[in-house]
This record gives sequence, structure tokens and C-alpha cells, in this order.
Amino acid sequence: MPRNATPDDIEAAMLSLLNERGTGRNLDPTEVARAVGGDKPDEWGPLMQPVRQVAVRLMKEGRIVILRKGRPVDPDDFRGIYRLTLPVDSGA
Repeated sequence: MPRNATPDDIEAAMLSLLNERGTGRNLDPTEVARAVGGDKPDEWGPLMQPVRQVAVRLMKEGRIVILRKGRPVDPDDFRGIYRLTLPVDSGA
């Protein structure tokens, strides 16, 4: 049974894993769920929707980018397999 992960737990794990990877590298959202919930599918599987919700919020805040097929998505309208990455500092 998965422990009750809070959105703060998920956010902390997501940002930590992304910062370890660095800019230009991406992350599978299942890695975030596993970091928070554990290695067994019945532990991390239920966290996939909360992981997505946190990712959408962080993208809207400009803190991460959600990619689908290598391109940024509309955080309010994307489906399928996605990846997470840090935003590239445009210098603007």
C-alpha cells in the first residue's frame, strides 16, 4: 500500500531529480512516482495522476517543462507519454 504522498513530497522529489539531471536532460514521470512511492507498481502506480497534477502546476509556474515527443506541451491539454525537464534559461 503506498504511503500518503503529499503534493509537496512529489514536488520536492521531482525538482530534486531534475536538478540532479541538469538542464537539457529529461526525466520519466514514473521515476518521480517511484522515488516517492517505492519500487513496486502497486506502490508507485497510484501516484502517477498526482505526479502529473504537480507537473502541470510547476509548468504553469515556469519551474519545469513538460515534453511530448521532445516538444513543450500545453499544460492544460496533453495526452499520452510525456517527459519532464528544466526550463532552458533563454536569457531574455
